[in-house]
Amino acid sequence: MSHPYLADTPFATVDAQLAEILDFGDTPVGHRRVIHITGGTVEGPGLKGQILPGGADWQIGRADGVADIHARYTIAVEGGGHILAESKGLRHGPPEVIAALARGEDVDPASYFFRVLYRFETGVASLDWLNRTMAIGVGRRLPRGVKIDLYEVL
Repeated sequence: MSHPYLADTPFATVDAQLAEILDFGDTPVGHRRVIHITGGTVEGPGLKGQILPGGADWQIGRADGVADIHARYTIAVEGGGHILAESKGLRHGPPEVIAALARGEDVDPASYFFRVLYRFETGVASLDWLNRTMAIGVGRRLPRGVKIDLYEVL
């Protein structure tokens, strides 16, 4: 990913495991879904940790077919401490691709858009740089999870 305001390589990869989708149906703000995060890993140079159960992704299915995503979860850092991760973004694509994702199929991530903006909060001194970092996540929906490469916004 080459852009003057983004790092060329990801600083970490999020590999999150997800529970079954809770479908709330059509609400006044859109089609609401909640997907609980059950675990996973975050790995990159100088950053390794386990995603703790208890976070979730709150989604709104918009009338234009876009999934408006908002996730919050906790990472237990290898060596001690925690990171609060928050991401907001969008996922969309051709109807047949989105239908394949909904069926749990593994779909080529180049065939749809899945981008999120990340912010972090931590008291771990060696990871203090995360408190001043924003990242663009380039995601891939998997049958029971998501994989997101994190690129630092420069």
